[in-house]
Amino acid sequence: MQDGLGRTIDYLRISITDRCNLRCKYCMPEEGVPWRDMKEILTYEEIETFCRIGAELGISKIKVTGGEPLVRKGCPGLIRKLKEIPGIREVTMTTNGVLLEEYLDDLCHAGLDAVNISLDTLCPEVYESLTGRPYLFKVQKGLEAALSQGLKVKVNVVLQEGINDGEWKNLTELAKDAPLDVRFIELMPIGYGKRGKGIAGDEILKKLTQDFGPLKEDVEIHGNGPARYVRIPGYKGSVGFISAMHVKFCDSCNRLRLTSTGEIKPCLCYGESFPIRELLRTGDLEGVREILKEAILKKPAEHCFTELEKITETKRMTEIGG
Repeated sequence: MQDGLGRTIDYLRISITDRCNLRCKYCMPEEGVPWRDMKEILTYEEIETFCRIGAELGISKIKVTGGEPLVRKGCPGLIRKLKEIPGIREVTMTTNGVLLEEYLDDLCHAGLDAVNISLDTLCPEVYESLTGRPYLFKVQKGLEAALSQGLKVKVNVVLQEGINDGEWKNLTELAKDAPLDVRFIELMPIGYGKRGKGIAGDEILKKLTQDFGPLKEDVEIHGNGPARYVRIPGYKGSVGFISAMHVKFCDSCNRLRLTSTGEIKPCLCYGESFPIRELLRTGDLEGVREILKEAILKKPAEHCFTELEKITETKRMTEIGG
């Protein structure tokens, strides 16, 4: 289905929980935040029903997110069910990687197509300072296990000035001997992200060019997102940049978000959402279909992250979904 501006909307990001086993400083405070009662969270059956309706309207790619999706019991079973929906071509997941090794076999057997692992540092001390937990070794084991299983892997990195901005090279080198993508994502001013100062993608690209010389653009399709990629000579993987703060890609945006509490979000930047939980629970599937159509048609032309006064979203990322 196309939105009001003629963009094809075929990609859905689904948050299945607001809970997480880390306390990343740009996401939530160390003491955590109040979790939603499970009665407010969509059941797996409700998520599956919604995705079936979405598939009928042209959704073909799904990303399972959180919070941290693997803290919710039965996540691999949901992925299996989503893979079975006619019209769904790809189901992927974003995770912090802490529980990935533990659940990897189940995820692969369920048919997971790819995994994005959030990893902002390779220094144990910095990792614990950023996340509030000493789990770097678990993430590294999960990353290694995913690669050994032949799963497509992307490493998502958010650099912040004065915290981990000096680690761009070490993180880039993850792509040297492994066929994975390292993606530098600019910090977005949502929730606690407003307190930090991110690093522009072009700054990192400039540093890479200074170290490695002219880099070749990688024109292969790497997934569903707006990242642009380059290849470093001799590296097995690629380096990508998602520069929402400095390079708008809204004219080709193809996504919607579904929060764990059942709200469709057409754009991360704005507070407008379209609730479908009660419609699902009363069995009004035609009502769900009409709300989904409306959310697609009303998708904004572009975000306003560079104009903070225009941002109307007040929720934290844990409430919205990664």
